[in-house]
Amino acid sequence: MCEVIVLFDGYSTKFTDGTMRANCSCTLIKASKNIIVDTMTAWDREKIIQALTQHDITPDEIDYVVCSHSHADHIGNNNLFTNAEHIVGTCVHRGELFFETDLKNEEYKLCPEVKVIATPGHTSDDVTVLIETIVSGRSTTFAITGDLFEKEEDILNPSIWKDVGTLELQKIQSEMRVYVINLADFIIPGHGSMFHVTDDMRKIVRDQVIR
Repeated sequence: MCEVIVLFDGYSTKFTDGTMRANCSCTLIKASKNIIVDTMTAWDREKIIQALTQHDITPDEIDYVVCSHSHADHIGNNNLFTNAEHIVGTCVHRGELFFETDLKNEEYKLCPEVKVIATPGHTSDDVTVLIETIVSGRSTTFAITGDLFEKEEDILNPSIWKDVGTLELQKIQSEMRVYVINLADFIIPGHGSMFHVTDDMRKIVRDQVIR
């Protein structure tokens, strides 16, 4: 069994002058390995250290860093975790050593409870972290999706994820959203709070697939 702890909820707000205020969700997984997913911006270093301390974890105790993709608001503090293996999108490395993996076609298991799968859409190299655990005596799957799902609101308003994604990848993103929402009981999106998945949500997302 493992614990999924959202250290910081992501957010995003567009302004009329074309700028955006945004930061990503940052999640700690305490399992047979310690894992942090998406490390926010370079200005959040002390926030992350303090949040980990509250959960009795130091940066040196993190075994894996996973970044759902390589945008600046998701990778800003990777260098805090120099004892860890880093998975940035579909690239896997430790320091200067880069591993030959086929993450685009095969899942990458970090420990028995946690795996990384490719979910292209927001970028071509996006990944999602899937966690299997027990909540209130029931088997439960958490999906940390990065910007595959921007926030819960993008289920009813798909323009939210389309506006910040890659036009050429919208079809595959719509398909990956269906795939992940059908696996998950809870989704931790890139720029919003964790939400519980319902059958109505699954139907809505399925009906939005771009043909």
